[in-house]
Amino acid sequence: MKHQRPWWANVALAAALFGTFVFSPYDLFFVPLERAEEVWFGITFHGQAAKVGEVAHWIVWATFAYGLWRMRPWVPALAAVYFLQVALAHLVWSVVSPRGRGLAIGAIQAAVVTVVAAVALRARPAFQRSLD
Repeated sequence: MKHQRPWWANVALAAALFGTFVFSPYDLFFVPLERAEEVWFGITFHGQAAKVGEVAHWIVWATFAYGLWRMRPWVPALAAVYFLQVALAHLVWSVVSPRGRGLAIGAIQAAVVTVVAAVALRARPAFQRSLD
């Protein structure tokens, strides 16, 4: 029996492919250095540091695109870890950034993204057999 990718994994794959082939290359090659911004762990990086962060995001997008394409069993755990980093980033950024909206909004955003991380972990059974 041929294993198929669930519809939601196709949506996630489409997002990862967009990030890999459109979003990250645009950020890296077309956003001027003086306007470059990247957020990791809630800290906003600018200029050259942002460009390094853009490469890191590109690697993340490409890793997820590959993992979702092949339905690799490590995808749910890696997605959960990444989403937890995003949750922390929302919380920290909301408090420390001048553009942030404060602790309450950051906590709400972090809670929502934490739920997404939990949903990613619950998707493990769909990744038990890789598509090869």
